[in-house]
Amino acid sequence: MTSPGSHVSTVWARITDLQVVSGSGCRVVDTAGVEYLDFTAANAVASTGHAHPQVVAAIAEQAAKFVHAPPSVYTHDLLEPLAARLADITPGSIERFFFTSSNDEVIESAVKVARQVSGRPNIVVFDGAFHGRTHLTMAMSTSRAIDRQGASPLPGGVFVAPFPDPHVSDQEGEISLALAGLDRLFLTQTLPGEVAAIVIEPVISERGFIPTPKSFIAGIAERCTEHGILLVIDEVQSGFGRTGKMFAVEALGVEPDLLCMSKGIASGFPFAALGLRRSVDEAWKAGSHSSTYGGNPIGCAAALATIAILTEPGFLEAVEARGIQLIDGLRDLQQLDASLRHVRGRGLMVATEFDSAERTAAVVEHCLEQHHLILMPAGTRRRTIRWMPPLVVSAAEVSEALSAFSSAIRATG
Repeated sequence: MTSPGSHVSTVWARITDLQVVSGSGCRVVDTAGVEYLDFTAANAVASTGHAHPQVVAAIAEQAAKFVHAPPSVYTHDLLEPLAARLADITPGSIERFFFTSSNDEVIESAVKVARQVSGRPNIVVFDGAFHGRTHLTMAMSTSRAIDRQGASPLPGGVFVAPFPDPHVSDQEGEISLALAGLDRLFLTQTLPGEVAAIVIEPVISERGFIPTPKSFIAGIAERCTEHGILLVIDEVQSGFGRTGKMFAVEALGVEPDLLCMSKGIASGFPFAALGLRRSVDEAWKAGSHSSTYGGNPIGCAAALATIAILTEPGFLEAVEARGIQLIDGLRDLQQLDASLRHVRGRGLMVATEFDSAERTAAVVEHCLEQHHLILMPAGTRRRTIRWMPPLVVSAAEVSEALSAFSSAIRATG
């Protein structure tokens, strides 16, 4: 906790009171020299682990040349190489890139360009989604009321459509109902001709890592095509190998008009990118948008180094294998206690859900205090634990985490 004499704001919600001094790979070390296994990846940001030597070297080399070079004043020699590399690894529809500095800013940029190029005012998002904590992105987020508390009135022009309940046994029926709900929204709240964009996460993040069904997003894409609505895919948390694919949308059979990227893009350096169809970017009036820190040269260097690591032969296959190991192990542990209701996920974006927030909190606390394993509670009702280790996690480290979790289930049951 923040000490009474501290000058640091107390607004941050904290899952631990740890003060860390260093990190390497999947481990962090606190001020007492105690080592912890970090299965939060610093909130899904440390994609290549803590202080990956290639990323550190790239940052150090660039810092000695230029710390800040805003594209609005002069360009630097890493902007085009990074854009070209992103064009190589993103879906084929994405050809141009605008760089910015944070998760929220990239979402706001996507909404702004969608409204500007379409001439339409409204945005559709989905129940339980999380897109950020700025004023606009709060209006787009419905995973937790506390994120919006005391901030009203929020910006208008945002409409919330239903998302399929993952716990319903008849998933195809549930998906049909959710799509019917979207159609009803078009009939009762906003005509589709007034909608600039539909924004959706391929894996609903803060609600508890709920994978978006393939047929659901296919239905959304069909409606976007029919009505001239831009499809915005929010890959802030699911991108850059987190699901075993470079981008989670790759497994869903649709191509976005805009792609929002952040978190794992630069292994922890604050950086974000908005990918756009060429036609969308060319309709975006020059000078109508900017970002002071967008395209920061150190961030570009960190992103290029991160992408080089993630695209090494066999890297994503290893992520997929570790994800299978983790999910299979967690499902085996469901046999220990019926209160562990659900295990779900893709790659190393995995969730376990208990029947109560109290049990989830007790398990997380036991793992931290008794086994030095850092886990993160999540979900609208705080019943979910998100498993999101750095993508460099080893089979031995996954086994270590599963052992700690098994002990916690037994100790708290």
